[in-house]
Amino acid sequence: MHIAKVPNRNARPSFLLRETYREDGKVKNRTLANLSKLPIERIETLRAALRGDPLAPVGSEGFEIRRSLPHGHVLAALTVARRIGLDDLLPRRAPQRRRDLALALIVARLLDPAAKLATARMLDTVTASHSLGEALGLGSVTAREIYATLDWLGSEQDFIENQLARRHLKNGTLVLYDATSTYLEGRCCPLARHGYSRDSRGDRPQLVIGLLCAADGCPVAVEVFEGNTADPATVATQITKLKQRFRLRHVVMVGDRGMITSARIEQTLRPAGLDWITALRAPAIRQLAEGGLLQFSLFDTRDMAEISSPDYPNERLVVCKNPLLAEERRRKRDELLALTETDLGKIQARVTRETNPLRGAAEIGKVVGAVLGKRKMAKHFDLTITDTVFNYTRKAEAIAEEARFDGFYALRTSLPAEVADAAGTVRAYKSLAQVERAFRCIKTVDLELRPVFHWTAPRVRAHVLLCMLAYYLEWHMRQPLAPMLFDDHDRASAEAERTSPVAKAKVSKAAYRKASTQRAGTSDDASQPVHSFRTLLDDLATLTRNTVCFAGQRTLTVQTTPTPVQRRAFSLLGVELLAA
Repeated sequence: MHIAKVPNRNARPSFLLRETYREDGKVKNRTLANLSKLPIERIETLRAALRGDPLAPVGSEGFEIRRSLPHGHVLAALTVARRIGLDDLLPRRAPQRRRDLALALIVARLLDPAAKLATARMLDTVTASHSLGEALGLGSVTAREIYATLDWLGSEQDFIENQLARRHLKNGTLVLYDATSTYLEGRCCPLARHGYSRDSRGDRPQLVIGLLCAADGCPVAVEVFEGNTADPATVATQITKLKQRFRLRHVVMVGDRGMITSARIEQTLRPAGLDWITALRAPAIRQLAEGGLLQFSLFDTRDMAEISSPDYPNERLVVCKNPLLAEERRRKRDELLALTETDLGKIQARVTRETNPLRGAAEIGKVVGAVLGKRKMAKHFDLTITDTVFNYTRKAEAIAEEARFDGFYALRTSLPAEVADAAGTVRAYKSLAQVERAFRCIKTVDLELRPVFHWTAPRVRAHVLLCMLAYYLEWHMRQPLAPMLFDDHDRASAEAERTSPVAKAKVSKAAYRKASTQRAGTSDDASQPVHSFRTLLDDLATLTRNTVCFAGQRTLTVQTTPTPVQRRAFSLLGVELLAA
């Protein structure tokens, strides 16, 4: 039997229940009933029954989906967390529930950065917004438990960092170090101070955060300082940490020129027996040229040269010239000079106008100082200011002298040439970009460390440690997922195409193809869209974990069928869907 749909020109189609049978070798149809007056839902149910489909009524007495929680991103993050032994970083002497809550805090920070109260809500069984709490068997979770776990995590920071150092650092390795700042809300935190704000929030007190990474950019340790701490003042505590806590006899410290200064080298690094790679400031490069040690003619046919200086005994200097950097500095200087001259011309017009002119050397100087200080162009102008006169001219010779050094930078290192040649020294120094990338992920796009709302110093430090551990998990997830992300997953080929480490960094052809087509570039996923790390997590979250009840008695947990994009991501991460 089957249901036939018979169209009517001016009315609703008719639905007839028909039987097909054979008579005298011929196939015939017979109408058994006219179903046209039945609701369309019942007609479709009868059609499914005739096909032999299993039927389950919807509602309290039949098939019912009682809960559906986002699960795919939880499955991916927990699988990677357990594979890299993230829970092994936590002390085993603690109760298992506390360790589970700490792991949940780290994973939740990666999946959905939120306040601690909101985190408690998303982990609690009743108010869960994803399956993380259920996957870890947390049951009821309160905000008090979350804060207690955060405080415990902060108290175990030394143990956790020691474990990370054993995994990722060894004697003789490169250690990358940099510092950043982030602002706070409120005035009660004893670490909060006003200082140089990298967030352009001078109206807020801030913290200074120092991050130690392995040579590949994997985070190892983090430390929080008062907001007015200068970058060089943070180095000594890192040396103590490396030598005493991590028990490393010898490493190579890599830091920028504002971090590892001559004073830090003489007072901290050299007495500790550590090597270093850093850069010289502009006045030091100018002294090399004035002393005849830096010959500009060396760079007519090359972009890198190694020199020595008696001012830097037992050190090698690697001087580099980047033509693209030189052009950018020239363009920027010319643009700032032009803008400053426009503003100075307006002030000159105010002084010379007949109606309500600007008068008084002090008043004129105050307005001129504001203009010059805005773009830091005072060194490039000669000024004449009296009570009734204001004139300005460019210092052409000083500008030309500064332009001679455009594109030049110099690295200094204590490593011998047989350990790291000039090219290797440049590559090691440029690896600091990985720490800057970590700060960007931790502070903004992925983990949202800022603004900090905690008031006590231990809790602020615990919050920063939590964000670093979440980035540790993200760093390990990004490596296998790189073919699906906008990240360059073929950096080796891009580096092979560079003629020099000083030359402009290139992306690989595969990364360029991904960026231009917005599609993954490999043969097995060429039709799939490319994601950022955050949007890929959002995509994975659409794979849900559903609690299904049959006839009010039997309950099952069923996952939705993964999409091709999700299957690809799980495959790269090594996630076994059947084990979910």
